Amino acid sequence: MKEIDISLFPEEYFTKELLFKAVSRATGIPFNEIAHIEILHRSLDSRRSICYHTHARVFLNGEEIITQDYHSPYKDCHTGLRVIIIGAGPAGLFAALHALEIGIKPIIIERGKPVEQRKKDITQIVRTGNVNSESNWCFGEGGAGTFSDGKLYTRSTKRGNTTDIIKKFIEHGADPSIIVDSHAHIGTDRLSGIIATMRETIISHGGEILFGKKMNDLVIKNRRVTGVVCQDGDIIEGKAVVLATGHSARDIFELFFRKGWTIESKPFALGVRVEHPQKLIDDIQYHGANHSPFLPPAAYSLQTQVNGHGVFSFCMCPGGIIVPAATSDGEQVVNGMSNASRSSAFANSGIAVTVSPSDLPEYEKYGPLALLRFQQDVERRVSQAAGGGIKAPGQRLTDFCESRATGLLNKSNYMGEYVHSELDIMLPPFVTQCLRQGFILFGKKMHGFYTEQASLLAVESRTSSPVRIPRGENGEHPMLPGLYPCGEGAGYAGGIVSSAMDGVHTIDLIASTLTN
Repeated sequence: MKEIDISLFPEEYFTKELLFKAVSRATGIPFNEIAHIEILHRSLDSRRSICYHTHARVFLNGEEIITQDYHSPYKDCHTGLRVIIIGAGPAGLFAALHALEIGIKPIIIERGKPVEQRKKDITQIVRTGNVNSESNWCFGEGGAGTFSDGKLYTRSTKRGNTTDIIKKFIEHGADPSIIVDSHAHIGTDRLSGIIATMRETIISHGGEILFGKKMNDLVIKNRRVTGVVCQDGDIIEGKAVVLATGHSARDIFELFFRKGWTIESKPFALGVRVEHPQKLIDDIQYHGANHSPFLPPAAYSLQTQVNGHGVFSFCMCPGGIIVPAATSDGEQVVNGMSNASRSSAFANSGIAVTVSPSDLPEYEKYGPLALLRFQQDVERRVSQAAGGGIKAPGQRLTDFCESRATGLLNKSNYMGEYVHSELDIMLPPFVTQCLRQGFILFGKKMHGFYTEQASLLAVESRTSSPVRIPRGENGEHPMLPGLYPCGEGAGYAGGIVSSAMDGVHTIDLIASTLTN
């Protein structure tokens, strides 16, 4: 058995006989002596000739073929020390799973509903246009990540091993092939079932998940947080409290502000979602070779600087759809997602502009909630301009960049009504200026990207939390010992994998205090 690095054409990668021949040529091992080839890592390179750069393990005849075991060593925690976890998003779920490995009993408090009921509520939102404030694309079991594509990629590896996170997804039903991809993707249609299986693991090993439990306050005894007070009056206590409420739990930020507990304004990004025909993106990225059955729907990643602001693509969804992601009536928010097959005729991506407190001196009066208030104001203004409900205002890319009010719209895969509107009217001038120049620059980087076939839908505003809930090196809030802010809502993660790793890291910090 040996490991090799080898570049393979797509047809070689996906055809067993061609794969064996390519490995035989690269290694000098006779074709008939190769028993099995396991791909350990792959990344698609389409810059010149399209190929997969792979790292592979080659087994010869007579050698034992080693298979990966994805089973985690969970303990029976029915009588273990209790840790309260607020929120069942990626940070909360992976905190709970890791607690089971250590022997801690996790009790998850989730304001929303189980994923099965949550799917029904989302269907109702699309059908009626009325937002369920406790069960929507952001709130409920699995958090915002459940219905935002299931992309498993992060540049943040400081607090843990991304492979461990991927393995847990596979353990609970994800396709094992995701462990080899440099940009792994599960798909929204499959992720909901995986989340439900994680719930079963947590409960069967002694953990608890309490749905419809919205946190209203903290229990503080002897200057230490020992539990939470729920909206229904229930008090739930434990040895520590993990705050993993996600980037859209604005009531938590309001609670901290009202109580005088330390929070900070945090830069975030705001913009639009751009939608192209997927075939167009394929043609651009694959240089006309997109007819190959061995190539996936093409993706892209773009970034530039305009007037001191970063302008970048975010949550790019090949073969995806655009969804209404507001958490309250009177707001308009868009996000992207795609199913495992990525079979939609459209590609979409958030294109966002960085926003910091210095950009908004008129919001200084709101202190640490300055950027939150700005985010809210933009979402309300966009909703009003579109006519309310979940109507998405849109404009052709070229019309927006050239300030033309043509009234023309392209077809869209948005899950709601899509109406023409001039985006200048509803978005801040510094954002529209950066977007205009950014799109023109992106068109120069990706020839064909700047086209009247592309549409812009507003507003992409939930890129990350506009508030940070601080924590010290021990993971605890500086004013609230026993409270561990965690994940994307606290401002320490940005996506499924980084949030999951932060949840694991937080449980390790808590465990160190329980054993010392």
